[in-house]
Formats: sequence, C-alpha cells, structure tokens
Amino acid sequence: MSESPVRIAATDVAAPPGGHGEHPNQFALLRQRRFAPFFWTQFAGAANDNLFKFAFTVMVTYQLSVSWMPPSMAGLVIGALFILPFLLFSATSGQLTDKIDKTRMIRFVKNLEVAIMLVAAWGFLVASPVVLLACTFLMGLHSTLFGPVKFAYMPQVLSERELTGGNGMVEMGTFVAILLGQVAGGLLVALPGVGHAWVAAACVAIALAGRAVAQFIPSAPATDPGLVINWNPFTETWRNLKLAHGNVVVFRSLLGISWMWFFGAVFLSQFPSFAKDVLHGDERVASLLLVVFSVGIGIGSLLCEVLSRRHVEIGLVPLGAIGMSVFAIDLYFASRGLPPAPSMGIAAFMAQPAHWRVMADLLLLSLFAGLYSVPMYALIQMRSQPTHRARIIAANNILNALFMIASSVIAGALLAAKFSIPQVFLFTGIANAIVAGYIFLIVPEYLLRFVAWVLSRLVYRFRVQGDAHIPTQGAALLACNHVSFVDAVLLMAASPRPIYFVMDHRIFRVPVLGWLFRLAKAIPIAPQKENPAIYEAAFERAAQVLRDGDLLAIFPEGGITRDGTLQPFKGGIMKILERARAEGVEPPVVPMALTNLWGSFFSRVDGAAMARPFRRGFFNRVGLHVGAPMPAQAVQPEALRERVAQLLQPAP
Repeated sequence: MSESPVRIAATDVAAPPGGHGEHPNQFALLRQRRFAPFFWTQFAGAANDNLFKFAFTVMVTYQLSVSWMPPSMAGLVIGALFILPFLLFSATSGQLTDKIDKTRMIRFVKNLEVAIMLVAAWGFLVASPVVLLACTFLMGLHSTLFGPVKFAYMPQVLSERELTGGNGMVEMGTFVAILLGQVAGGLLVALPGVGHAWVAAACVAIALAGRAVAQFIPSAPATDPGLVINWNPFTETWRNLKLAHGNVVVFRSLLGISWMWFFGAVFLSQFPSFAKDVLHGDERVASLLLVVFSVGIGIGSLLCEVLSRRHVEIGLVPLGAIGMSVFAIDLYFASRGLPPAPSMGIAAFMAQPAHWRVMADLLLLSLFAGLYSVPMYALIQMRSQPTHRARIIAANNILNALFMIASSVIAGALLAAKFSIPQVFLFTGIANAIVAGYIFLIVPEYLLRFVAWVLSRLVYRFRVQGDAHIPTQGAALLACNHVSFVDAVLLMAASPRPIYFVMDHRIFRVPVLGWLFRLAKAIPIAPQKENPAIYEAAFERAAQVLRDGDLLAIFPEGGITRDGTLQPFKGGIMKILERARAEGVEPPVVPMALTNLWGSFFSRVDGAAMARPFRRGFFNRVGLHVGAPMPAQAVQPEALRERVAQLLQPAP
C-alpha cells in the first residue's frame, strides 16, 4: 500500500501499527479521535448542503413566482450551479490539499461554510433568489474544496484493514445526511409564516456545529508541502488526469466510480417523475423512493467490511456491478405494466403488492451500488501515490461531474425521444453490464479478485490466520506449500495486494484455470533441461517483480504434492533471492501453509485431480496460516521448509 512518508506522531491519530485486529468492526471507529470528529464534520456538511438546496428548490418551485426561473427549470438550474465549481476548482482544491495540513484545510472549509450560510440566511429571510443562487454556487465551491481532503485524510490515519470500513461509514453517513438534509429542508421551508426563518436558522446552526466538531480533528500533515500551486484550472485539470492515467488500475477505477455516479444520477433525477407518472404516487411517494435508495446505499456500504473481512476487497466490485444491472433491468419489468390509478399517498401505495417489488428492486439496486463503490474508493486511496493522492481524487471529482452532466443530457434525450422512464432504467441497466464487463476485461485484477472471493467464500469456508504478516507495502517473497490447482487463487483471496506467481508451465494448460493464471500475469517456469529459455525468463521476470516493489509468490516444492505431505524445497527460491540481491533488493520471505486442502476436488488425491466434485461435501473448511517474515539473508531451503512444516501443525 502506498503510504504517506509523513508519519503522524500522535498515538490517537496515526493508524495503529500493522492495522490488524484493533477494532471489532467499523462502528468502533466512531470512538476514535482520529475518525469520529472527521466523520461528524463531513456528515454535517453533507446534511447542510442538501437542506439548503432542497429548501431553496421548494421555495422557488412552490412559494415564489420568479419570471426568469420557472418552476420546471429551478431544480436543473440549482443543480447545475452546484456542480459547476467541481469543474472549475477541483484541480486547485487537490493541490491545496496535498500542500496544506489536511486538518487546517478542513477548518478553513468549515469557516467558509459558516460565512456562506450567514449570507444564505439573509437570502431566505428576504426571499432573494439571486442571493440564494450565489450561495448555491458558493456551497458547490465548499463541497469542491472538501471532496479531496475527505478522501485523502482517511488513508493517512486509517490502516489498510480499516480503510474499507472507514469508507463504508463515510459513504453510509453521506447518504443518510443527504436524506435527512432533504427531509428537514422540505419540512422546514413549508412551515406557514416562519418556514424561511427556520431554514435560515437551521443552515447557520448546522454550519456552526460542523465547525465546532472540526476543531477536534487531529493534525494530518501535508504530504507534499513543497508543491508549487498552478492556479490555471484547465492546465491543472489536464495535468491531474494525466497523473491519474499513469497508474492504469487507479485511472480505470476513477472511470468506474464516475460511471457509478452516472448510473445513480439517472435514478435519482427521475424519482419525482417516476413516482408521479409511472407509480401514480404523490410527492411523499417520491420521498419514499429516495429513502429506500439511501437505505440501500447505506446497507451496501456497511456490508463491504463484513464481506471483505476488513481488507480492501475489490472482488466485491464485479458482484456489485452484477446486482446493479440485474435489479435495474428487473425494475423495468416491475414497473412497466402498472395500471393507471389516481394519485396515491404512501398508505395506498404500500397497500399494493406490485409496488413492493419496485421498492425491493430499488433497495437491492442501491445496495449493490454500495458494494460497487466503496472498494473502488478504498483502492484508489491505497494505490495512489501519497504526495499526489488529493490531486488524483480531485481528478475523480472532475470526472464524476462530467459523467453526471452526461447522465442528465442522455436521460433527457431519451425522454425527449418518447422513451418511457422504465425504458430509460432498462437501457441504463444494460449499459451498466456492458461498461462493467469492459472495465473488468481491461483491468483483470477486479475479475481475478472476484473469482478468488467466490472460491474462498462460497466454494470453501476459507479462514486466514496471521495475515498481518503479509506486507501492505514494499517487495516480499511469499513461499507456500503446494496442495491443489487453486492454491494461487486462495492466496489471492488472502492478500490485500496483487500477487505475481511463479508457477509450473504445465498448469497453464488446465482449462479455465490456465486462462485465469495468464490473466493474472503468472510467471511460467519449466525445468532448465526441458526448456532453458522459459527457465531463465522466469527468474528474470521474478527479479523484476521484486525490483518494482511488488509481491512475488513461489511454491518451493516445484509441483503439487501427490500424497498430501510436504515435499523437499528446491533451490529456485535461492536463485530468485540472489537475482534480487544483485539488484539491491533484499525482500523478506513470508512462509505460508495451506491446510486441509488435500483430498478436495482440486487436489491430486487417489492419483487424480478434479474427479468426483462433492467427495468432501459442500463448503469445505480450509485455511491459510501465515508466519512471521524471515530476512532474506537467513533463508535456506531446508530452514524455510521447516518453518512451513511448523505452520502446518495444528494449534495446541
């Protein structure tokens, strides 16, 4: 994992050493000073944004007559003004976040919010659309400045094992805050006679509360204090996009997240019309759809930590994409045949069984969107270079804004072409399947992790002990016993980082598995007498992997055991270490032992593999025991074999 070179000194701020087993779950972070004040600060900001915007929208739609902004255009104008700063100032915001202490940046942004809300309060009191439109733009600027610092702060204070949970909490908190802000804004502005005053007071009070909580956020030092700011937003935006493009996995993950915002914007923007014209419900039904959608996002975001076992598990991303498409398409079938009816309130709407399917589709669609987005955000945070992390996140915000604008334009064009709202949902679900499939083919790591996740959670009951010993950054050589054809896939599932495997060239001939290992860029090796060219190329490629600071895995027995016992270790591992040492790399060697795999479908029990699939029943319990790393200088084949043999012994 990329990690900031600047270490935070305060013990209640820095990520705990190793980051393993500190907290029982992500909710425990709310008791930690390094996370709780930050969480509530961003929660208050998201709630205030939406309270202000929704109250303003309701005011100009229902309460004021503004000739130059008809009610049908009010929502679009307010939304466009709020998004515009993301396009203009994200690049500058990313630079400032990398250059300045992040806590100082947060407090500056919250001071700005208080000032904006004081002006907005006056705008509500005098019912001035011009003042409130200016404040809408300024609140968009406030969110633009806060976006990069929000996502750059977390990897600086959370360990790898906490990052998914932290992102899940923030994602859940954001959508809950959006929901509460919109509900509060709608209710307050509608109060007879005093609505505008109550909205003004609420906006200022929430801004002050957010600023007060921000005071308790510990210092998070700048990651690139010597950065020279480029104030030209256009050239800096292009530079940021090029910077992000330098890391293929990160850049395509940015595109994946932006697509998720495109996908979500289609549904969120159509809820009022969908509720009125398709479901025949009133404005309260539209609010119910928003509640269901927000609850789904929150549940999916929180499930990520449970399903990932507290690692950054990007194998959940394909699972999320599949669910998004399945339930978006089913929403079309659930809603296309609803009979005409008079406008219904919530009680009448809920009384019809057909509407429960619609709500279930929305809930599950958004739940899988949470599973899709949280691991992607965590991956970007973990893989981005710390000194450039905020600028890469700023590039993500720019792409998000562009994709959301494109979403509005395309959805509007489809509706203008007389397509129905359910048909727009259908097209979006099909497009999601196509886009996701393309992303997973050009970034095979997502697909590989998905296969590993399925194998380790659904085919086997896979338990890992000692995974704290797998380095989250820097080069390391993993040495494991070889029991089955899926050993490499299980090691993938246990590691928070990609692993490059040195594997017998014959395994690449196995159907499906061979394709999978080629996709994983595994390194084929053959005996020197059999094929000297493959033999030498394997060691050269292995040395390059270590030189690049990545994880390399080898099965030192040289082949899958035929009797279930640990075989003698061959000398290939010593040759790899010698090559690495010649290039100035001394990687630690991490001993590993796969347990209880012998006799399973993928092992060579009874002289054959992959015969009688259910000979051990379903959901076999298998394990991986990871030992403490050995210094490269201390490694000898027999000593390493002894360490692996000890890991194979059952715990006393």
